[in-house]
Amino acid sequence: MTGAATAAIIVSMRALLILSAFAAAIASTAPLAAAPESLLPTADEAPRPLARLAPLAADSPWTPRFAAAADELAAALRARDEARWAPMLGGQWLAPADRARVRAMLADHDSPFGEALWGRTPPYRAIFGWSAPASLSADERAAIEAGQEAEALVCWSSRGEGVWPVTASEADNRPGRPHACVRIAYSIRGETPRWRAFIEQGDGAPARPTARRDPV
Repeated sequence: MTGAATAAIIVSMRALLILSAFAAAIASTAPLAAAPESLLPTADEAPRPLARLAPLAADSPWTPRFAAAADELAAALRARDEARWAPMLGGQWLAPADRARVRAMLADHDSPFGEALWGRTPPYRAIFGWSAPASLSADERAAIEAGQEAEALVCWSSRGEGVWPVTASEADNRPGRPHACVRIAYSIRGETPRWRAFIEQGDGAPARPTARRDPV
């Protein structure tokens, strides 16, 4: 038998083995006549509790950064100056629909921003982060504080210190909320610190009264 003939036989045997393996794989995935019951639970999983907000610590290095950004943004929103507030909300990356939504919200005196920013007295302000899991060690918490990026919720209210949101879902600026809130993403990467604000707006019926929380 020549070398060429031997090589041809080997190739043919490999092809047969591949086809046999493929056929076995198809057979193994075919449905059985009486499939066993699923081992997974059939009951719906309980919804996970929403993460609670926690006031940013006064000694956190992020607190003065978010405070300065919040003051700058509040002044632009209070002035209803789109040339000032639009760059803070993303500038060219701010979608036209979102720009129009914010513009309409600022023009509505009955919106949460209308009540919070144009009252007769300066509004109360609070800055919130998210509660860290109790399982985090002191070193892990310090690493988070020392990071180069962070997010916070900044809220204003003319109704006092006890009406702040308890979870982020209550910071949706839905009509009826006793506070107006923005989310600020802050980065200190590179030579120049940068931040961008986001204004959410919930749909649907006016919100229910927010549960009162202890003053921050």
